[in-house]
Amino acid sequence: MGPQNYEKSLREGVAAVRRNLLFVMLMTCATNVLVLAIPLYLFQLSDRVYTSRSVDTLIMLTVIIAFAVILQAVFDAVRRFMLMRTAVEVAARLGAPILSAAAHASLHGSGREYQALGDLQQVRSFMTSGTLMSFLDVPFAPIFMVAIFLVHPHLGFIVLGTAILLFVIANINQRMTAKPFAEANQAQSRANLHLDSMTRNSQIINALAMIPEAVTIWGRDTAASLTAQVRAQDRNVISATVSRGVRLLTQVGMLGWGAYLAIGGEITGGMVIAASIIAGRALAPVEGAIEGWNAFLLSRAAYGRIANLLTRSAHRFERLRLPDPQGRLDVERLLYVPGGTKQVVLNAISFSLEPGDTLAVIGNSGAGKTTLGKMLVGSILPTSGNVRLDLMDLRNWEPRQLGENIGYLPQDVQLFPGTIKQNIARMRDEATDDQIHRAAVLADVHDMIASLPQGYETMVAADGSPLSGGQKQRIALARAFFGDPQLLVLDEPNSNLDVAGDQALSRAIEHAKANQITVVVITQKPTLLSVVDKIMLLAGGNVALMGQRNEVLQQLTQFKQGGTDAGGGSITGGTGQ
Repeated sequence: MGPQNYEKSLREGVAAVRRNLLFVMLMTCATNVLVLAIPLYLFQLSDRVYTSRSVDTLIMLTVIIAFAVILQAVFDAVRRFMLMRTAVEVAARLGAPILSAAAHASLHGSGREYQALGDLQQVRSFMTSGTLMSFLDVPFAPIFMVAIFLVHPHLGFIVLGTAILLFVIANINQRMTAKPFAEANQAQSRANLHLDSMTRNSQIINALAMIPEAVTIWGRDTAASLTAQVRAQDRNVISATVSRGVRLLTQVGMLGWGAYLAIGGEITGGMVIAASIIAGRALAPVEGAIEGWNAFLLSRAAYGRIANLLTRSAHRFERLRLPDPQGRLDVERLLYVPGGTKQVVLNAISFSLEPGDTLAVIGNSGAGKTTLGKMLVGSILPTSGNVRLDLMDLRNWEPRQLGENIGYLPQDVQLFPGTIKQNIARMRDEATDDQIHRAAVLADVHDMIASLPQGYETMVAADGSPLSGGQKQRIALARAFFGDPQLLVLDEPNSNLDVAGDQALSRAIEHAKANQITVVVITQKPTLLSVVDKIMLLAGGNVALMGQRNEVLQQLTQFKQGGTDAGGGSITGGTGQ
């Protein structure tokens, strides 16, 4: 899904909500007007029925008011149904675009973009909450106040004064609770991140007896969150109690003052009771809105983050779909300084590969090999410089087309829950058995898969079980070969392989060479050097040596014999950076 589609989805989602809310507001208007039925009934009973003692008038009034009350209940139910469906429609329209945009943004972001799905849940909950109903009812409060003024100005001023007092209380409450609520949310977010890390590292936590420490860290953040939440909710409860007390005292004041006015003959007893009921109806949504103010602020912030994610895309325009690349790779003065640091990981690296070339990148741990591998497939953007595939900068390729023409085997191999067949096919439903088989044969893993009890239908869990580390690595190699890519980047592809696996990997690289696939293999082991054309030695983020295999190996031998080190002559070390 393209970036334009993200914005379009957001626009369509917002337009749908507006349309539905317009209808809900019509229903709300009708509901609030019909709320006046019962006060009117009391008013008429007191002033007409009791004085005329007419049963016919009583029956007629009762039938009309009963109909109005039923209609009001129906309209209220309809607006609630409508809001529920609107919330579901928003979730259905925006769920996929948010997840897609989060996946794109997380590559160059903090990884917290996925929390936008939680934000969508927050917005959805708010749309079906009583708070929103109160917010929708608030605009009609002035109508009720006007009705009370018509009964008697004194009573109108009492209600108006109460409404102003409630808004003042709400404002004070908002200022008192904003900081502790923010602290609670931050601490909860930290606790959730820690919980996520515990889920992923459960084996390490158990093996190294880290459970008490892990629980303590989670408990500390959760306790901080709960403490701040209690502090905020305490203040919220105090404000809510004060506002409820004010509202009840207003009712008492209205009935008392109304009785005094009735004694003086200015209004009737029926009017007093009717005005009291209308006052309750005028102030209830104001009080509800005050109580739910925090939920409104949270939902507004959540919507802001969703809108920001869907409109702030790294790709602001559609790409031209070019002919599929041949596999020529040009790297021009690549510089990489990770965000927030001054450490130069790659420093002005340049090299070129023709279609079908095979290059081994070697060097000590921390030389920047893994970072270079990630840049060659576009999963990290360089600070400056370019990576070009068939002379076109990776950033200007249509992302889906680029992904289909690149095979990547990362250092940290992750498989998805599903069958081996689905994993090789990159989880694509339209993948044919021929394509899957061809990828397995090219990667030289067909025989290994055939030896498994369920073969290609073997189910793989999120952690890769029941496969061993080496088997996982070889399945991921077949996934890299899937779809006939023109560029293969393999990062430590033999770190978990035995001798037979190493031989199969060498054959896979030879298959790639025979199929004119450009291969960049990052390795610490000398075994793969015999099957590549060129070798590049990285040292401290710089290219120390680059050339044909035999020349580079000869120079490395001379360096070692001469007792000097090219800043990374050893090709057996730890992992790259």
